[in-house]
Amino acid sequence: MDSPKRKDESQPKKLQSTTAGGRTKPAQKRARQPRTLYTRAEIHEIFRRFAVQRPEPKGELEHVNAFTLLVAVVLSAQATDAGVNKATRPLFKIADTPEKMLALGEEKLGQYIRTIGLWRAKTRNVIALCEMLLHDYGGQVPDSRDELVKLPGVGRKTANVVLNMAFGQHTMAVDTHILRIGNRIGLAPGKTPEQVEAELVRIIPDEYMRHAHHWLILHGRYVCKARKPECERCVIADLCKYKDKTTDIPAPLVAIAPLEEVGAAAQ
Repeated sequence: MDSPKRKDESQPKKLQSTTAGGRTKPAQKRARQPRTLYTRAEIHEIFRRFAVQRPEPKGELEHVNAFTLLVAVVLSAQATDAGVNKATRPLFKIADTPEKMLALGEEKLGQYIRTIGLWRAKTRNVIALCEMLLHDYGGQVPDSRDELVKLPGVGRKTANVVLNMAFGQHTMAVDTHILRIGNRIGLAPGKTPEQVEAELVRIIPDEYMRHAHHWLILHGRYVCKARKPECERCVIADLCKYKDKTTDIPAPLVAIAPLEEVGAAAQ
């Protein structure tokens, strides 16, 4: 015959904590991260439209290989893509490998990128990054996030950009645009980039993950802008759950030429 269960085994235990006076009180459960406001069908339709609008979205940082992409992304922290491109066009013509960049030296490299914010610190990071690539990775950019974030000046977002653009991995690089959109329209609420990233990776269909971060960045840069979203230009206006949106009528779903966006950015 089975032995009767003791009380502490048959009843679920309540988490308790001690107050300053020695009394115990139930411990509060950790707040659960809010999840997307959209159904699976709505999410699929959102990214289907983004795919029609921009079939082959491209990052706007100019580069010629994985190494120059890595350097460009490191330089882009707290700087505009246009400003980085202006500085790196002549730089990458003479230094498109870690060996060539290291040969320039810190002083000469600084002369190329001094128009970029925080250029002194970034110069030191790029030189140290090149040394580490040559010493630890045979001059090749690693295709692992764990290895990339070991490099000077490389954080999770930078690693995700490089993994996605250079190696085709299904990563989500959350910048200010994606963080804003995730929260503004309730697609992926979160207080931190890591929370928004985790939710987007969870909900976006795998067939759209290759270009998803570019679609969201470009949508935030040109349509769902920080100061005032241009809802009349939004192809997902009817699906959008932003409480202050100005229209429920989606913009015509037509492909956008990249040159049109470059022109818009220059205005």
